Amino acid sequence: MQGQNQQQAYDRGITIFSPDGRLYQVEYAREAVKRGTASIGIRTNDGVVIAVDKRIRSPLMERDSVEKIHKADDHVGIASAGHVADARQLIDFARRRAQVNELRYGEPIAVETLTKEVTDYIQQYTQVGGARPFGVALIIAGIADGEPRLYETDPSGTPYEWKALAVGADRGDIREYLEEHYDEGMDLDGGVRLALEALASVNDEELTPEGIGVATIPVDTEQFHELTEDERVEYLEEFDLLAAEDEGDEPEGDE
Repeated sequence: MQGQNQQQAYDRGITIFSPDGRLYQVEYAREAVKRGTASIGIRTNDGVVIAVDKRIRSPLMERDSVEKIHKADDHVGIASAGHVADARQLIDFARRRAQVNELRYGEPIAVETLTKEVTDYIQQYTQVGGARPFGVALIIAGIADGEPRLYETDPSGTPYEWKALAVGADRGDIREYLEEHYDEGMDLDGGVRLALEALASVNDEELTPEGIGVATIPVDTEQFHELTEDERVEYLEEFDLLAAEDEGDEPEGDE
């Protein structure tokens, strides 16, 4: 009985390490990320691509209200997977930091700097009593000094840089697909194609323009651009991924 009480103490207290060096609440936050629909990031020579699965749980829901891609600054975009409210708080924090940097130094914030400021903020919630970790992972993509950069934030507050990555549901399957098909010499359109094909690989090889979101940040313009529905249809038709009809549900409460 005493052993069970000790286990519950490690389980409930974010500031308490278990005897084997684990923070259970952080691990539970990672499980919350897995409940969200997938988000993908691809780095190419010509820029970065982020693509998301926007499946919804009811045909009565307005699809435009499901936001998984966000503009943090002119040159930075963010995609999320996990709890929607947690994602919104972190994205608002990232936007404020980008604005402060612009006002203070008169130049856009570096993608790596922004990522580390976000992860520093996340990390504070892994060692403060009375708080819980953020149940969301972010893909932060942008251009810095003419170079495309792609980062992931983890609920532990650790930043990772990637050539291509996936967060959320089916992460393992999508990552295997990316590892098999990623080409470092691909252009921006090739990155869009790979991202959509990776999403389709876990969605019966079919996608709908309403059920996905795609954004690009080219090196030449360094400007965030989210694809319109017409542009998404054009890509899906070109890559033969357009579904005949919409199907699929999103896990309730998560994004």
